[in-house]
Amino acid sequence: MTGRIVKALSGFYYVDTGAGGPIPCRGRGKLRHQKATPLVGDRVEITVLEDGTGMVDAILPRKNQFRRPMVANIDQLIIVASAAVPVTDPFLIDRMAAAAEWKGCEPIICFNKWDLVRAEELAGLYRAAGFPTLKVSAETGEGIPELAAALAGKVSAFTGNTGVGKSSILNAIQPGFALRTGEISEKLGRGRHTTRHVELFPVGDGLVADTPGFSSFDAEEAEPIPGEELAAAFRDFRPYLGRCRFQGCAHVKERGCAVLEAVRAGEIAPGRHRSYVRLYEQSAGIKPWEIKK
Repeated sequence: MTGRIVKALSGFYYVDTGAGGPIPCRGRGKLRHQKATPLVGDRVEITVLEDGTGMVDAILPRKNQFRRPMVANIDQLIIVASAAVPVTDPFLIDRMAAAAEWKGCEPIICFNKWDLVRAEELAGLYRAAGFPTLKVSAETGEGIPELAAALAGKVSAFTGNTGVGKSSILNAIQPGFALRTGEISEKLGRGRHTTRHVELFPVGDGLVADTPGFSSFDAEEAEPIPGEELAAAFRDFRPYLGRCRFQGCAHVKERGCAVLEAVRAGEIAPGRHRSYVRLYEQSAGIKPWEIKK
């Protein structure tokens, strides 16, 4: 049988095959010998045993995987931002959007607390850059149906700085979501039970990766992107790549750079380019073997 791992906890992988509840499975020894670790979100082949448990026989090819949390096959990353307190630094949005692009999943920019501050200019910047951009208020319900529609049929994960309202948004889409994940976190306990497990929860017609007790995605732990691959992770740069005067252009301050010319012409937002330069400088200090895609 094949299915998707929806939870990993205490050495068991809970596999949803679409028939009944998730089946608790152990991994075959051969996976350990192959140094293959099953992750939540993995599509796997399993053998069901007589007692109703199962064994994970093989991990099917992944479209992507993330390090924190350990999760695979994410279709889209919902980047929750706010122009109200706390105000989201656009660099954080750019950093997570680039990480999503590099991993092959779709970034969706979601501006919450729209009832408090309508950040039209900032939202317009990301729309112009080609990102799906939503205006949402977990308080009034504005934009919630559009976000729920975007989650339908997809495996999604949420990220954003503390206080922007990730849990409030999910609770607005599906009342009781935060309560359910909170109960699970309480059962796992603190201190003595140090396992931080990842789980895929059904939200409407989709699945959302959540890690009870802490943020779904830790933006500070986002994997660095190699400098030579970074420009392609900025979707508004792509039309200009390959058009620079010199091969191997870093798009930072070089003469004849098509990206810089687009910035001067107003075709790329200066703030987006500043975020790129900041990430490029960070990647310069990372050794190639330290980066795992």
